[in-house]
Amino acid sequence: MMRLMRIIQTLRMNFLSGVLCLSIVGMSNLTDASSQTKVKAISLSRHTSAKKSLYERLGGVFAISAVINHFSDALIENPMVGRTSKNPALRKWSTENLDRLPGLKFMRTLWVCNITGGPYVYTPTKPGKTKVGLEKAHQKFHISSQEFDEVAAELGRTLDFYKVPKTEKGEVLAAFAAHKREVLGG
Repeated sequence: MMRLMRIIQTLRMNFLSGVLCLSIVGMSNLTDASSQTKVKAISLSRHTSAKKSLYERLGGVFAISAVINHFSDALIENPMVGRTSKNPALRKWSTENLDRLPGLKFMRTLWVCNITGGPYVYTPTKPGKTKVGLEKAHQKFHISSQEFDEVAAELGRTLDFYKVPKTEKGEVLAAFAAHKREVLGG
């Protein structure tokens, strides 16, 4: 979690530095007051959006739940991690436990809302070492590094489907990747 917060903070600082540079360079090249006001307004609007949480920039719980719904369905159909997976535990879950999928979608939505700075609290059904730990929930699946990477790729494809901006997509994927060791070690 601390690593994720540092990544998000670094991204925000880099973005704010870019806005400051844009303002200084833009201001030095402008001669009339109306142009200077426009640059200040652009800088302020970008500065304001940089202060928003990732949760807010993703569009909140409804947008996140739509992404999770699509992502979860795509995983079931994914040949590497879904119904036809070579991993027997993943294959079994994707064929015999689909009655649990609505609850899993709900829990995934809460988890993403929580790690992106939203107002919802994720409480795991099988608590890990941290509040958002995933190791206990994934232990029985014996997920390989390649399978984890395919799940991340599926998440990336889902974010592209919803046209999530590059910055936010990168932050979501970084937050997901931050839990790889837990999932693999679980």
